[in-house]
Amino acid sequence: MSTLSSLSSPDGDTPTHLYTYNHVVDGFSAVLSQTHLDQLQKLPGHHATYIETFGHLHTTYTPKFLGFGNDIIVGVLHTGLWPESDSFEDEDMPPVPDRWRGTCEVGVEFNASHCNRKLIGARSFSKGMKQYGLNISTTDDYDSPRDFLGHGTHTSSTAPGSCVQKIDSFGYAKGTAIGVAPMARIAMYKIMFFSNGSLKAMATDILAGMDQAMADGVDVLSLSIGFPASTFDTSPIATRAFAALKKGIFVECSAGNLGPDAYSIFNGALGLQRLFKEVQRIGAAGAVFSSDSRQYLSSSNFSMPFVTVNPKDGELVKKYIINTENASVSIKFQITKLGTKRAPQVAYFSSRGPDSEPPWILKPDILAPGVDILAAWVPNRPVKPIRESDYLFSDYALMSGTSISCPHVAGIAALLKAMQRDWSSAAIRSAMMTTAYLLDNANSTITDIRIGVSGTPLDFGSGHVNPNKAMDPGLVYDIEVQDYINYLCALNYTSLQIRVLTGTSNFTCENANLDLNYPSFMIILNNTKSASFTFKWVLTNVDDTSSVNTAAVKAPAGMKVVVQPETATFDRKYSKAEFNLTLSIDLGITVSPKCNYLGNFGYLTWHENIGKHMVRSPIVSAFANSTE
Repeated sequence: MSTLSSLSSPDGDTPTHLYTYNHVVDGFSAVLSQTHLDQLQKLPGHHATYIETFGHLHTTYTPKFLGFGNDIIVGVLHTGLWPESDSFEDEDMPPVPDRWRGTCEVGVEFNASHCNRKLIGARSFSKGMKQYGLNISTTDDYDSPRDFLGHGTHTSSTAPGSCVQKIDSFGYAKGTAIGVAPMARIAMYKIMFFSNGSLKAMATDILAGMDQAMADGVDVLSLSIGFPASTFDTSPIATRAFAALKKGIFVECSAGNLGPDAYSIFNGALGLQRLFKEVQRIGAAGAVFSSDSRQYLSSSNFSMPFVTVNPKDGELVKKYIINTENASVSIKFQITKLGTKRAPQVAYFSSRGPDSEPPWILKPDILAPGVDILAAWVPNRPVKPIRESDYLFSDYALMSGTSISCPHVAGIAALLKAMQRDWSSAAIRSAMMTTAYLLDNANSTITDIRIGVSGTPLDFGSGHVNPNKAMDPGLVYDIEVQDYINYLCALNYTSLQIRVLTGTSNFTCENANLDLNYPSFMIILNNTKSASFTFKWVLTNVDDTSSVNTAAVKAPAGMKVVVQPETATFDRKYSKAEFNLTLSIDLGITVSPKCNYLGNFGYLTWHENIGKHMVRSPIVSAFANSTE
């Protein structure tokens, strides 16, 4: 590059160019000495410099539990994939779309012939990692798009995986494995590698993967990766996600697995209504006990066969043995029972809101399946331990984490993209959030599994995603690029920060405001228990007909909500209606921020007067993070 060639150093060192970015940002990455960096920052046209950082991985039944995505291309940034998996077969897939500009690169145990009409692209990015002095393991990974660790294969098959029949996990969860959008295409961008005993992902490589995905022509980007909280303009994902947004690419990120504490959001997951059990039948009484099939004890500690049970069941077994003559035990394995527990639930590990940057937008947005998800796996990596040194291998495995929730939402976004080609990313997000459901299979509010009681929007956002409802929401909260700029201006971002984040210098802050038109309402209490704010929001009609909608508010004590006007009228598709929501909070002395930072919450729902549509948004007050 001409810019790098102009840099000089008294010790004779020359800069090393890594990547040129043309889509996520107008810039490049390089290895520079401090002298080079000082010279670079003085050159005309220099806007910002970022030091290399590390990203962190967020680690059959779900499509049916949720509810095809023709020619939508889902780009996955992850640990690679195993191309021979049946989940990536291309039977009955039409030809690759002409607009696709990607390719399958050649690398260690990977060549172009591994791609087909389902897996249409595969690349890997590791220049930043290697320049950092980290070598890709030759025994525990591949210097190519091939997956060694299994995680990338699992997430890739979850979103747009093909239909594979007669799949199970060692006899459990028997059925058909199928992606959320099985007719969508997959493009893998491997940006995470095993090195020096752990997974590594460099910001320069992640940006290169995102940049290439945008150049190749993906419609949806799925990233199960996170970086520590920072301002928007310094976040490697946020800045590049904005570039994707301007191109109409939907970006889905996992929230992280740092729950259950508040303010633990990185960028939740939940239990499904199934339970994997071994059933131990004790004697004629027929008492049934369950244990975790993933736990084991060393057989060397016992002289006879044994079964692990939890303490409560153990007491029942002990009582049975004491009180029963000729006590007996029979064991049945490989039993999967559906509907045996309340579902969905917010998993213990799922990161909770509010979000530290900025806390005025409710996070998480939504919940999706993320516990014990059965999907494709690499056949050369163990799935389960059976003894201290013995393991079981399989082509399909059960995994949990918000990184598993992420491809579910990406798959649903692919479905919506296929059906609503002219919807913006904000409209797709709004459709998913405002049609999410709040009640579990016991007709009660979704439970927070850590405490066994009803969760809140700080746990589950707008609720559990409902793809069928999201396809026809009636109304959406859309957001234009200028709305984001006005929002950044209101957050007191400098012109330089906004230019770096948005990629444009053609803007003003004349209309700075916090009215981002997000599908939720959030107010932060800063050293106070009372506050008031008026949100000036806009609804867009995405139904083919005219409609009249009426606002309904559900608010608890200490929260007052006034909506003006209370009626929104639309005369045609894509017509708009403005309204104000004035939120007043007065918590008195009854609420303390010491527990979970929640003040209180309610809901605004727009009901179609003559029709089926209904969209709902949470209204939340929360205390500022006292640890900052």
